[in-house]
Amino acid sequence: MFKILLTIYSGLEHAFEADHLLAVNTLVSHRENLKQSLKDGVFWGIGHTTTIFFVGILMIGFKFNIGENVFKNFEAGVGVMLIFLGFYRVYKLYFPKKHTHTHNTSRAAFGVGLIHGLAGSGALVVLVISQMKTPFEGLMYILIFGLGSIFGMFLAAYLFSIPYTKSLLKSKKLQASLVIISSILCIVYGGKVVVENLGLL
Repeated sequence: MFKILLTIYSGLEHAFEADHLLAVNTLVSHRENLKQSLKDGVFWGIGHTTTIFFVGILMIGFKFNIGENVFKNFEAGVGVMLIFLGFYRVYKLYFPKKHTHTHNTSRAAFGVGLIHGLAGSGALVVLVISQMKTPFEGLMYILIFGLGSIFGMFLAAYLFSIPYTKSLLKSKKLQASLVIISSILCIVYGGKVVVENLGLL
């Protein structure tokens, strides 16, 4: 029981890494409804868990070896995605659509989670392989870890959506400033991830 709780906590803590928080902050920054923001957080977590579980099946179940360089490229891809999210959020700020379907943005959150799952999934699966006795035990660990990350992103989506809620923050200029600042952070951090993983410095 203690091991399960520790695994859930590890997943929850994982959800609060900088790149994850920047991504979810960018996703929920255009939400006016707290329920929709929470839904985005859950879909992000599901997408993230799906990718890690798939990588786990390949590496644990089928003994498929994925090189470190491949995962570095995945990390760089996540950096590119963060840069895109930052620029896209600024674009949406100045050129908003009158009607945005909730299911479309939920799919976007799921897609962002899928891509994010590639970052760090290799290290996690290798760690699981080194500690777990059987493939089944390893895959169960990943699923439980995923549940923790889903809950963590649910909580993060809630916390980050609060400043963008119109009932709380009346000033449109202040809301726009928050969006621009968060977008710039997303772009800068994404650039840092790309540079570090492609060895450009």
